[in-house]
Amino acid sequence: MKLKQCLFFAIALLLFIDVNAQSITYSAPDRDDARNMNFEVLGKLQGNFLIYKNYRNIHTMSVYDDNMKLTQKNRIEGLPDKLFNADFITYPNYAYMFYQYQKRNIVYCMAQKIDASGKQVGQPLELDTTVLAFNASNKIYSSAYSENKQRIAFFKINTKSDKQYVVTTLLFNPDLTLLHRSVLNIDMPEKNDYLTGFELDNDGNLAFLRAWGSSQNDNITGLEFYFKPALENSVIATQLNTKSLFLDDMHVKFDNENHHCLITGFFAKQRRGNVEGLYNCIWDETQQKIMHNSILTFPDELRADARGESGMRTAFNNYYIHNIIMRKDGGYILAAESAYSSSRGNPYNRWDYMYGSPFYNPYNYYYGYGYGMGLMGSYFYPWSFGNPMYNMNRFYADNIMVLSFNPGDSLEWSNVIHKSQFDDNTDAFIGYGLMNSGDQLHFLFNTVERRQSLLTDQSITPDGQIIRNPLFKNLDRGYQFMPRQGKQTGLRQMIIPCQYRGYITFAKVVI
Repeated sequence: MKLKQCLFFAIALLLFIDVNAQSITYSAPDRDDARNMNFEVLGKLQGNFLIYKNYRNIHTMSVYDDNMKLTQKNRIEGLPDKLFNADFITYPNYAYMFYQYQKRNIVYCMAQKIDASGKQVGQPLELDTTVLAFNASNKIYSSAYSENKQRIAFFKINTKSDKQYVVTTLLFNPDLTLLHRSVLNIDMPEKNDYLTGFELDNDGNLAFLRAWGSSQNDNITGLEFYFKPALENSVIATQLNTKSLFLDDMHVKFDNENHHCLITGFFAKQRRGNVEGLYNCIWDETQQKIMHNSILTFPDELRADARGESGMRTAFNNYYIHNIIMRKDGGYILAAESAYSSSRGNPYNRWDYMYGSPFYNPYNYYYGYGYGMGLMGSYFYPWSFGNPMYNMNRFYADNIMVLSFNPGDSLEWSNVIHKSQFDDNTDAFIGYGLMNSGDQLHFLFNTVERRQSLLTDQSITPDGQIIRNPLFKNLDRGYQFMPRQGKQTGLRQMIIPCQYRGYITFAKVVI
């Protein structure tokens, strides 16, 4: 009898875990949420899910409860008719909306505090202004925040002189008290110099790269790393030994636990050549010098696994880095996705998308850095820049390559999550969302089975093993998920936008 009771409770427990392990809760469609509106999931604040929505000149903050029921919809008042951008940073009890606009010849950088119920707190706060002699076509202030969100930085770059850029930085604490303002003169001796890779650490130190090549839309042939201490008006410059490599898709990432900074990107061995591997450099903040400088040539086994429809030699030509996750032991995990596009059946390669300097503009002396705030990665897609965007009609997002490096900068393991996605005239439903549950990295993306789009969860364990998790049980027909634009709101929870009958809705996904 005791054995039967134990078996009964064991089976009941397994059924309970199976039922509750994965779930999806949908919000009801809102007639005001047209599919072409702008939106951003802010996160979970005091039990509420906050989502910013913008259609034309109407800006609102929608509040959902744990069952994804809309409880409040508050219009954000006092905003100008035309905003250059809207960036957000969230804390447990409040959030900030940062925005820019131009009035006459002045560009204003502003902040509005939002409480956990989606309501404005106080009046907008002016963070900085810039006098211009022209009408700006884009934002001129760029932003970054530290991993612990205790430091927020805004910076602008004056590119009037192609021999010397003027970088103005403003460092704030979570109360938006100005801690330091600096003006840096960065020499740009090479003809096609540009700045990229801006990152902020938990102490407010800023890092970025000066890169150069043979032209604005070509490989990077040289790199210089800049480290600006938080409260100083100077930078520490370090020339990086790129060993005659031709680099592309460079990223900078701070390791706050060990006070290191990673510089990484793909390399080729000849100009506009095939991607051969990964360039890695570890810079130590304490000693203010390079610790490791190495290259990883991708082995044939990885090429065969990652190539998809490409040949062995061109296996990595469509890969772009999306996520860099630093580990406490000093190692790190990197995720890159194969992404490309085609027009009338003619595919573009990565050199068709090369965009050069994100600050380069022959008419504007200020030009904003395009990636905005973020911790897990920019989710850069190649068709975001360049002339091919105006002619293309099909977007592709295929395999995901995951690489794990030990603290000594050597490859521990590699694996590939296989997928094949494409869509015509929109990239909203392809790509993936990443959820870090601590014990695994979950990659959520759409797959098509029997002409139906299904949300899929595949995860990777700390030792590199891929787990193909069961399909979600309550996937409703008619909902198309946009996992790339989702946001993790709990240890095993994510809010993912969906399209349903021409409206934007939101789903709480629990794994």
